[in-house]
Amino acid sequence: MKYVNVVVDNKSKYTDTFFTYSADDSVKVGDVVYVPFNRGNSKKTAYVFQSDVTPECQLSQIKSIESVDPVISLTEEIMDTCRWMKTRYGIKYLDAVRCFLQPGKPTKAGKEKEPYKDAAGEIQNIGSLTSEQEKAVKRIAASIKAGRQENFLLHGVTGSGKTEVYMQVIEKTIQEGKTAIMLVPEIALTKQIIDRFIGRFGKDSIGILHSKLTKRERFDEWLRIRQGKVKIVIGARLGVFAPLENIGLIILDEEHEATYKSDMTPKYETVDIAVKRLMTHKGVLILGSATPSVVSYKRAEEGIYTLIELKERYNRGPLPKVELVDMKEELKGGNQTVFSDRLYNEMRKTLRNGQQIILFLNRRGYSTFISCKDCGEVMKCPECGISLTYHKKENAAICHYCGKKFRIEEKCHKCGSALIKYSGSGTEKVEEFTRELFPEYSVERLDLDTAKNNREINRIVNNFSKGKTSILVGTQLVAKGLDFKNVGLVGVIAADVSLNIPDYRSTERTFQLVTQVAGRAGRGDREGKVIVQTFTPDNFALTCAARHDYKSFYNTEIQLREYMNYPPFTDLITVEFTSTDENLAIKTAFACKEYLHRCRLEDGKETIFDPKESNTFKGKESYRYYIFIKSPKGLRNKYVHCINSFGDNLIKNKIDCSMIIDVNPYSTL
Repeated sequence: MKYVNVVVDNKSKYTDTFFTYSADDSVKVGDVVYVPFNRGNSKKTAYVFQSDVTPECQLSQIKSIESVDPVISLTEEIMDTCRWMKTRYGIKYLDAVRCFLQPGKPTKAGKEKEPYKDAAGEIQNIGSLTSEQEKAVKRIAASIKAGRQENFLLHGVTGSGKTEVYMQVIEKTIQEGKTAIMLVPEIALTKQIIDRFIGRFGKDSIGILHSKLTKRERFDEWLRIRQGKVKIVIGARLGVFAPLENIGLIILDEEHEATYKSDMTPKYETVDIAVKRLMTHKGVLILGSATPSVVSYKRAEEGIYTLIELKERYNRGPLPKVELVDMKEELKGGNQTVFSDRLYNEMRKTLRNGQQIILFLNRRGYSTFISCKDCGEVMKCPECGISLTYHKKENAAICHYCGKKFRIEEKCHKCGSALIKYSGSGTEKVEEFTRELFPEYSVERLDLDTAKNNREINRIVNNFSKGKTSILVGTQLVAKGLDFKNVGLVGVIAADVSLNIPDYRSTERTFQLVTQVAGRAGRGDREGKVIVQTFTPDNFALTCAARHDYKSFYNTEIQLREYMNYPPFTDLITVEFTSTDENLAIKTAFACKEYLHRCRLEDGKETIFDPKESNTFKGKESYRYYIFIKSPKGLRNKYVHCINSFGDNLIKNKIDCSMIIDVNPYSTL
């Protein structure tokens, strides 16, 4: 017999700590066990975090583990990562554990659900690698073979063959008896990647993890992975928590994408979780992108990441020609449609040549806001305070933050006027207008409204891939990693959408989106063209994107970041306080600010702003206030430690106010 420390699956935040139980010698760290808990000895699920501990209480007070789950378990590395996540993100142990588990129970043998059982796989005739690809594979494979934990930034222009580099180094990883995780930023991209990986490695070697799978599929895939039946896991952000052992490689494709940052508790960065896990396994991390984040490229300059560049396309073809069209001049000429004359003429020419078109607009819906012509009142979500978007197909006003739908008002609720105005354009309007202009061609739309499930996503992508669809209208889903050989033209309808977002990353985001969607053109034998419509054609993010000049963009942006004291020169931290008592939420936020000042981390350099109310919080009968911290570089962990200490005091003193830490948030509060 021995003693172990467990975390009990209990909803109360006041029991988020270790409890000591006696156990058989066979019980190990990572086991899922069932224990008697509390005075009533009700049966609870628990997770073993520590083994062979010395009890800190009288042995007569220690209860025994009743049983061990024979099927579900985690690993020692996973439990260590959970402990790290608790400290890093100020969350409960259970929040971390649930990231690594999937709800469900084992099904009967032969009855398991296979999410891609009908996938035949895509066989590609690669031929020989380019010299750049060969050097990249050789350099990364050396670290894998040596068992050396190393982080690589693979900066390759669109169409340079980054995916083939990934598959080559995954093959090297498997040859070394190790496992690999391949992550993509959007679930919509997994089908194309899965087909290629099945064609290369076989269906039985691959496991899939993402949130669009059914609960049954997710659990069955999780169990296959945990039982060691697969060597490669493919997924979106969720895939970084795959219960693999002996992980030799983790890849984040399109590493710059904001979807790798969780916007729900725990608010983790996928790259942080990947690095933490690989430190234990002594594995290799690859961050791949044609437009690396400014933070990642700065880390490469500092030697934290090893930079590998692919400067040429795999087919030796030129990058597409990008043309900026000034929409102010279009308006002066009397053109008030969503298409400039230049874009319309190129569309006609491209279609006559038998090529396909992608039209990109990062706004879904039909009209972007609804207002009263008389008083100017804008229709907003009553809970979120965000302007509602008109969706014509559903004839409803929809909040793109909380998802709630509202009926269209016939009269202004403020002044009673019947003059309701629909302004702005979304992908739904662009799709309708395109159908009217080109009725003889097939038009489809790919955005969050049409991509509601795997089946529909795959249908839209397959139709375009097979040439059944001539024009594909979409949001950022069409800008990420999709590889179509017959796209002759890409049209960016409104490049200023992301520029006008009040976020220090807005120029970076604009450069990335325009460059990425432009890269969908000209991947076949013929050169592609890109038309970018904008009201600010002189903006450096757009002029650099038009030249495919990442380095010039980076050099300008990094100077602005340093001048404004933004990441990567600082870390931004928000600490959220939520309570049913508004005064308590405000009081606790101010108390945290004062506590941090008393910590005296670095007098005169840190910036801690006064608490503000969250504008986007949608909790019922609750209130959320937050403090914003601009932490000097190198002090982030100290700040998080102090904030966690403050949170521990809240729990100790049973203050009914919850606290959440978000480091470098991707959305404003």
